[in-house]
Amino acid sequence: MTALVTRARRSFDTHWYAWAMVLPVVVVLAVLVGYPLGKGIYLSFTDADEANVARTIGVNHIPATYKAVGLDNYWKVLSGQEGHFYSRLGWTVVWTASCVVLHYVIGLGLALLLNRPMRFRALYRVLLILPWAVPAFVATFSWRLIFNEKYGVLNAFLEKLGVGAVDWLGDSTLQKMAAVAVNVWLGVPFMMVAILGGLQAIPRELHEAAEMDGASPWQRFRHVTLPGLRPVSGTVILLGVIWTFNMFQVIYLLIGQGASSDSEILVTYAYRLAFQGVRDYAGSATYGILILSLLLVFAVFYRRMLTRQEGTTR
Repeated sequence: MTALVTRARRSFDTHWYAWAMVLPVVVVLAVLVGYPLGKGIYLSFTDADEANVARTIGVNHIPATYKAVGLDNYWKVLSGQEGHFYSRLGWTVVWTASCVVLHYVIGLGLALLLNRPMRFRALYRVLLILPWAVPAFVATFSWRLIFNEKYGVLNAFLEKLGVGAVDWLGDSTLQKMAAVAVNVWLGVPFMMVAILGGLQAIPRELHEAAEMDGASPWQRFRHVTLPGLRPVSGTVILLGVIWTFNMFQVIYLLIGQGASSDSEILVTYAYRLAFQGVRDYAGSATYGILILSLLLVFAVFYRRMLTRQEGTTR
């Protein structure tokens, strides 16, 4: 123990300037991330709701009366007693997988096009990045107007074609399709920019050597481009899964309170538990910790899989 303290003191004396620079970031993270996370973990082990939390009404202060319940909240959710977790988890997984696959495929296709010499290439890049530059809530509300049943541009176009108006945001299946379309529109620019950077980092000599060896364009893409994009692809897919799994604003702002139970993902349901109807803070915190746990498990296994693949290709 003494040796550890001595080593820590020596490190501080040597690198005090680095510690001083890091300290503000640590304090901010502790306040903005650490405390809410700790509070959420604590509430998930209680029966806290709107009726038993501390509150002030006028000049009267009502103390908290909620109590610890151990793992009861987790058991109710994971055993199916609560009745909503697994159905929403299934749709959340489908939502995340479909969006990330479309993000990557479309982003890869656009990056391959923009990586070639062409006229007005800089203009095309700027136009394709615009959806990423627009704030997500502004873009989502704009798409909500486009999907409006009575006054939306999309239905006006369909009526001119003789198809008739479609209630895009009223039916659960159409709600899901609309949400995926909006999220793909928002997420493709990030994938495109990241993959474009990866393409430009691949040495041109590799493509030239493969072409001289008689490799077809598909063979060069499969054996040169894709392996060269592996480091970038692994990172952007992991980030895309985390962001999409927690993509609250698209589901909530596009569909709003008209979202059917089939259209909600885990994070929007956790929000509804905490802030709509009889507020169930313990249940919402339980959902939040389960979401965090699922993403942590996925991230660990995904990174191990990538590390194993890199080891086998060397």
